[in-house]
Amino acid sequence: MFCFQCEQAAKGTGCDIQGVCGKMPSSSNLQDLILSELEALSFIVRGKEMPPAVKRLILDGLFTTVTNVNFDDKALVNMLKDINATKLALLGADAGAAPADLAFKAADTDAEIIAQARAHFANSVHARENADIFSLKSLLRFGLKGMAAYACHARVLGVEDDGVYEFFAEALSALHGEADADTLLGLSLKCGEVNLKVMEMLDKANTAAYGHPEPTRVRTTPVKGKALLVSGHDLKDLAAILEQTEGTGVNVYTHGEMLPCLAYPGLKKYKHLVGNYGGAWQDQQKEFARFPGSIVMTTNCIQNPKGYADRIFTAGLVGWPGVAHIHSGDFAPAIEKALAMDGFAEDAPAEYITVGFGHQAVLGVADKVVAAVKAGKIRRFFLIGGCDGAKSGRNYYTEFAEKLPGDCVILTLACGKYRFNKLAFGAIDALPRLLDMGQCNDAYSAIRVAVALAQAFGCSVNELPLSFILSWYEQKAVCILLTLLHLGIKNIRLGPTLPAFISPNVLRVLVDKFNIAPITTAEADLKAILG
Repeated sequence: MFCFQCEQAAKGTGCDIQGVCGKMPSSSNLQDLILSELEALSFIVRGKEMPPAVKRLILDGLFTTVTNVNFDDKALVNMLKDINATKLALLGADAGAAPADLAFKAADTDAEIIAQARAHFANSVHARENADIFSLKSLLRFGLKGMAAYACHARVLGVEDDGVYEFFAEALSALHGEADADTLLGLSLKCGEVNLKVMEMLDKANTAAYGHPEPTRVRTTPVKGKALLVSGHDLKDLAAILEQTEGTGVNVYTHGEMLPCLAYPGLKKYKHLVGNYGGAWQDQQKEFARFPGSIVMTTNCIQNPKGYADRIFTAGLVGWPGVAHIHSGDFAPAIEKALAMDGFAEDAPAEYITVGFGHQAVLGVADKVVAAVKAGKIRRFFLIGGCDGAKSGRNYYTEFAEKLPGDCVILTLACGKYRFNKLAFGAIDALPRLLDMGQCNDAYSAIRVAVALAQAFGCSVNELPLSFILSWYEQKAVCILLTLLHLGIKNIRLGPTLPAFISPNVLRVLVDKFNIAPITTAEADLKAILG
């Protein structure tokens, strides 16, 4: 196997024995073959009317291969069979005359398909490809994976766009063929452009279904009673769980990236949605082991559930070998498990944080924000956000937030905020200095606010008193970065390490064109920005 798509790539170069995330070689090879088949399928359908089944497979197939989504070989084999059968059906009578990479046919048994995936990896041209072309293909491929995750969330709430599917087919078919560096870089920036549209679609889907997030105090300590924990990112699954647990006596808690859900009117109306438990995804193994109830993983971020596999459930595209999977939105098994467990014996001392500063909430007080800047009360805004992770060096983000002067405001989103979201930052003229804008899925809110402030000040986003201090872990962070680059945003500081899939020459292009810089120390970076 070889995988270097996430920030924790072994030795900073790539996992080639077993994934640091726990991914086994068989799973890695199956995911590589899924991607290859998606590229072949897209090559066939590009420029043609796309059947609904193909649209679904492109999104589901890409999302399935995102880091920490699916570790279950059986589920991966079934996904591969579905894609392969759809591809061959579209080829029809031409399959026999098609090139080998298009005519590939999945074997009959799971074991044979796993062997085919291993052979595909062994025959991969990656090792013989030009390093910069491989780097640019990886940048585009990982950006598409992240964008597919956002598009999947929008689709389950009924929001889709044919133009988005057309771009997926265009980009995947280019990965299937021979593309030069300029084409691949152009497609990567176009991926950022299309992802902006996808994030807008997701924002509209979430707010149409559950209302606009509003500033909300959220309890972060348990209350007495039966308990069910929901992690991942999917709002629709949480809504279904809340509907199905109402009146059962089960209290529902959010975890990780689900924390912002407590700010949506359509979700927080449920009185048994009592608060948030725990922190970011990488702490789940110790936090879940202590949780006295059942757990549902709705999307990516699952880790090896050793010690609690009998009370964790997966849903959607998530999978772990031996873990019970929820089908068709029926969460009865997880609810029954929660009822059978002890739950929390007593209330813990109450503690709270405030979330819900989406673009509507912030832009609703934009005049006050602009006035505070003009009056010199707010010197600078810092967007400190992105993915959290387990590797060392991420204490940088805590230190950076702590060292900010009192006249600076922090915008934050995604699970990186757990590094500092319980610290007391105070307020400036009743405006909290820490504004939690939501999930990584809510990056659109930060972009909306930045663009609106630029318009209010009559300048470009790059001329605003605004700095981007970003942490990355997986492929959704990649597509958000591509969106920021598409918008022409410069001087982004990225960490805790630069992506292993970026070759020196590609990095030089990004530095020259966008002035991307790796983080150094909190003190040095803050001095350089404020100086």
